[in-house]
Amino acid sequence: MYKRKIFNDPVYGFISFEYDLLYDLIEEPLFQRLRRIKQCGLSDYVYPGALHTRFHHALGATHLMQQAIQVLRQKGVSVSHDEAEAVCIAILLHDIGHAPFSHALEGIFTNQPHEAISLRIFHHLNEKYNGALDMAIRIFTGQYPNRFLHQLVSGQLDMDRMDYLNRDSYFTGVAEGIIGYDRIIKMLDVRDDRLVVEEKGIYSIEKFLIARKIMYWQVYLHKTVIAAEQMLRLFITEARASEAIRQWSGDSNPLIFQDQPDNRTFMDQLTTFDDYDIVGLLKKTVRHQHNPLLSYLATGLLERKLFKVITAFEPMESGMADRLKQDIVRYFGDDRFVKLVIEGSETNTPYREGDDEILILKKSGEIETFSKVAGFSHTPHELTRYYICHPRI
Repeated sequence: MYKRKIFNDPVYGFISFEYDLLYDLIEEPLFQRLRRIKQCGLSDYVYPGALHTRFHHALGATHLMQQAIQVLRQKGVSVSHDEAEAVCIAILLHDIGHAPFSHALEGIFTNQPHEAISLRIFHHLNEKYNGALDMAIRIFTGQYPNRFLHQLVSGQLDMDRMDYLNRDSYFTGVAEGIIGYDRIIKMLDVRDDRLVVEEKGIYSIEKFLIARKIMYWQVYLHKTVIAAEQMLRLFITEARASEAIRQWSGDSNPLIFQDQPDNRTFMDQLTTFDDYDIVGLLKKTVRHQHNPLLSYLATGLLERKLFKVITAFEPMESGMADRLKQDIVRYFGDDRFVKLVIEGSETNTPYREGDDEILILKKSGEIETFSKVAGFSHTPHELTRYYICHPRI
């Protein structure tokens, strides 16, 4: 049966894929679940247009991967049909293990990162497709001999970042995130089994890194987004610990979902576990009013009555959190509300120096690390922003 379809992507226009297996994987319930996982978590509280999903992102990253493979082949890089198919599978499924609301609830339902969950899904689907994903798994985990294929999936200049920066910029309306992805892809090459960028593409790389830095501070780590995410994390943590809520919520997935040792049972649960379950639980909690703390959090999230956030690039003044906790308990008259004062920090790493640096292919044929030829301060060190969230009283 003819499986080829055309997707009308708002960022790239009409796109399609070369390999039938990709269409089979897209039709899998585990992949269709990504339609119900928002790409930017709770960023739509700040940018109302940020309602795009992991499904959009996976298709877009796969489209860029096909373009990258085509460019490399034109430059004489040997990429077989099987390798091209496998690397496209690897990028298509790279985010399939995300929890609801993407990074917002990372680590709440399982102590494994989403990459580890994605790998479990890879193996689950590989069993179903009789080993057809063997090479894709090796590429995804960095165990395939042609290392540059793994770099295209997971590196400092991979197709994942190339798509999400452009896509998230488009849907949030934050123009600072727009990158010259097409030029960067055309500048790619391979030397000594490593992905390199031609020297004339260095300014596009600089723009890419600046855009990524800005998008993290302005979108992903925006203080209002942090407030909403911390409220949601606290709500889910408290709800899962409440026996009373577990009883009236019945089979609500956000509460019963566990990291099952039985991989098949885990996959069955994961298939129907998405953003909609979380929103449904928030609405139920507001209606039942059994737990004042949880009802307060649920109402705040549903009605966008979000916490105030204090941020600084230095650790907060000693005793500030304790004073806020005293004020909160006094205001609400309930010791349980002390949990509403949340301290934490977020780190933004625009660029990492080391083994996986971006490599520049100079006109002389010499290969140099980006950090040594960059014409601007690329800030290799981590930037940490400290915060305290608390109710507005």
